[in-house]
Amino acid sequence: MYKKKRFLAIIPARSGSKGLPGKNIRELLGKPLIAYSIEAALATGLMDSVIVSTDWEQYAEIARCYGAEVPFLRPKELAGDSSLASDYVVHAIETMKNLGQTYDYFVLLQPTSPLRKPEHIMAGVQMAVDEGLTAVVSFSESEQSMGHHHRLPPDMSLFGLNSREFNRQSEKKHYYINGLLYLCDCETYLATRSFYVPNSKALVIDGIYAVDIDNYYDFLLAEFLMTRGMKIDR
Repeated sequence: MYKKKRFLAIIPARSGSKGLPGKNIRELLGKPLIAYSIEAALATGLMDSVIVSTDWEQYAEIARCYGAEVPFLRPKELAGDSSLASDYVVHAIETMKNLGQTYDYFVLLQPTSPLRKPEHIMAGVQMAVDEGLTAVVSFSESEQSMGHHHRLPPDMSLFGLNSREFNRQSEKKHYYINGLLYLCDCETYLATRSFYVPNSKALVIDGIYAVDIDNYYDFLLAEFLMTRGMKIDR
């Protein structure tokens, strides 16, 4: 709870992963990947409940070992490759409501972001409540200039490409959604199924924390950064 507002942390962890099989429970420096998000949520001291939404009991057992609640198993129809995040988020909020637990806000924490810090979650919570926001989504500044981005034809020809010289320092900043944090007022999300609503705001977080594990390369990158203790020159 933060300033009398109740918070639900939802950590999604379905069992099927094509890019990196079993990634949500794959060991990263001695702990299953899902443990990092659970521990970060608990460490904030602001979450009234930290739940894992999973379709598999093995995942549920691991989640409980690290302090999360698993009050239900996600239906199989909400755990497929084509399942929408909005469907399992709504399912989680409504199921908790049916169990007698209601919340002002929820925070969606993808387990594929193990470099997320408790402070990042706390910053989102404080921003939402202190500024009276409906939703907060985390972004990072793009390291690559948009001046290097081009649409290419099917035959990959470069003839006629409008490549211009530019000064990177003079260009406007661009940002991308980094997947570290999605926060929204519960009732608003149930009505709209969107974080991009009136009275929403971006929380900018350094991109070094924004490794999103989708494949083995991402996994190795996260392992490297965590082994180095994030002591990387910026």
